Amino acid sequence: MRNDFSLVLGGPLYQLYLRTQLARPPLELLRRRILAFVLVSLVPPALLSAFTGHLASGPAPFLLDLTNLQFVTTLPLLVGAELIVHDRIRPLVPEFVARDLVAVEDRPRFDQLVADAMKLRNSIVAELALLLVSFTAGYWLWRSFASLHVATWYMVPVDGSMRLTEAGYWLAFVSLPISRFLLLRWYFRLFIWYAFLWRVSRLRLWLNALHADRAGGLGFLGESVTAFTPVLVAQSAYFAMLLGNQIWHGGAKLSDLAHGVVAVVLFLMIVVLLPLTFFAGQLIEARLRDSRRYGQLASRYSNAFDEKWLTAGAQQSESLLGTSDIQSLADLANSYEVVRATRFVPFGKTTLVRLAICIALPLLPLTFTMVPVEKLLVALVNIFV
Repeated sequence: MRNDFSLVLGGPLYQLYLRTQLARPPLELLRRRILAFVLVSLVPPALLSAFTGHLASGPAPFLLDLTNLQFVTTLPLLVGAELIVHDRIRPLVPEFVARDLVAVEDRPRFDQLVADAMKLRNSIVAELALLLVSFTAGYWLWRSFASLHVATWYMVPVDGSMRLTEAGYWLAFVSLPISRFLLLRWYFRLFIWYAFLWRVSRLRLWLNALHADRAGGLGFLGESVTAFTPVLVAQSAYFAMLLGNQIWHGGAKLSDLAHGVVAVVLFLMIVVLLPLTFFAGQLIEARLRDSRRYGQLASRYSNAFDEKWLTAGAQQSESLLGTSDIQSLADLANSYEVVRATRFVPFGKTTLVRLAICIALPLLPLTFTMVPVEKLLVALVNIFV
């Protein structure tokens, strides 16, 4: 059962993939799925905008609306992340047993936790609820906060109020709901991962602070951060497009939005790091316990070394040269340092830095809005000339 763990291979959407030949088990035909989503989301509003004269002309035309980039950037990332998460998360779950972290008597319960997670993943009710939210609350949030409150290719003023154009109706009730549903579906998968790790952390795990991964044997869980990174980058890219539109068409300044940028980066980092903190209590306990155990061992060995080579050294018949006692003393010290260096979470500073960089990368182009175009051109000329 534990080898069948997958956050992706299940649920109504996955079954729809299989029935419409958009996937072959387990997740083949990725390009076909991405192409299908992009065509459905992007082509009809483009054609409708061209028909009504809003493709390349008028206020905020279709081709100059940065949020349309989500259908060729964030949408493929959300779809492609399924394959990455499946390949990287699935091998992690059996590691709990392979590394003897779960006691033999708790393994039936562990298998039940896996079965419960897979049952929730396959829930039809859950995905239907996400779809409903995508059309209702998602639409209201978009009209209230994300859409431009000026005339655009998807919305024009009529009798003192903003009305959707023909292309706008497709955007509002087909293209954007697809993106929202895929994103909400990812958060539902993350919720399943949260619930699974929380319940596993309630088991009595055998964590050894002497483990070389400096995480009591749980270091493999750090791979989950890498697995979910494409989902976070997709959200960061979408947020960058929203801000770009506000700056380009709405007259906003990046300096006024800086706090929001920092908040988004921190929030997205917390999304994938938070479930790994569930094991902090047991890691702290393992570090304290093993610090005492190895401290006592170090004391016994140090006292024996002192007795043999220092206190009774003058009467010692064994030659000091070539003895392994000194190397053993050094090895013991190194082992004790490993125990003392055990982290309280199964990830390190390198993981934090890489994650922050990946999330921040889509936001970096916004910094160009703070520099006049003329200065940018002059700088580029100076670089290449």
